[in-house]
Amino acid sequence: MRRAALPPGALDATDRAMLNALQDGLPIVARPFDWLAQKLGLDTQGILARLARLREIGAITRFGPFFDAAAMGGAFCLCAMEVPAPRFEEVVTLVNAHPEVAHNYERDHRLNLWFVLATETPERVAHVAGTIEAETGLSVLRFPKEEEFFVGFRVEV
Repeated sequence: MRRAALPPGALDATDRAMLNALQDGLPIVARPFDWLAQKLGLDTQGILARLARLREIGAITRFGPFFDAAAMGGAFCLCAMEVPAPRFEEVVTLVNAHPEVAHNYERDHRLNLWFVLATETPERVAHVAGTIEAETGLSVLRFPKEEEFFVGFRVEV
């Protein structure tokens, strides 16, 4: 899926505060959205409606937990492909069909499709990348994680 920048004003101050709060994580409680609603002074249905809208407009592409595959014996691998422009949507669809694809993004240079594989075992990275190569007829360049960095994401409220 190709994404464009959001138009000015697409996010209001509450959207921004919610995105920032979600970056800190939700507590493990029976009703985490109730907790978030209380924190932001909203109701739970308002939180859920805002999350749905943020997905619809492309402000967020996924909402869910982040599992540290490497800590559980698995592996992460950054991958890149050179995809001919007329085939971009087709290839993105094939890549996204693999549950091991954590996320992907388009770049405006020769290596125009980048994605992350998160697999149950380190060996599975090669298997999934090879399957994608067979399905697309294109090479998958692999850049295994050597060191991990955590970058905090915040939007101005």
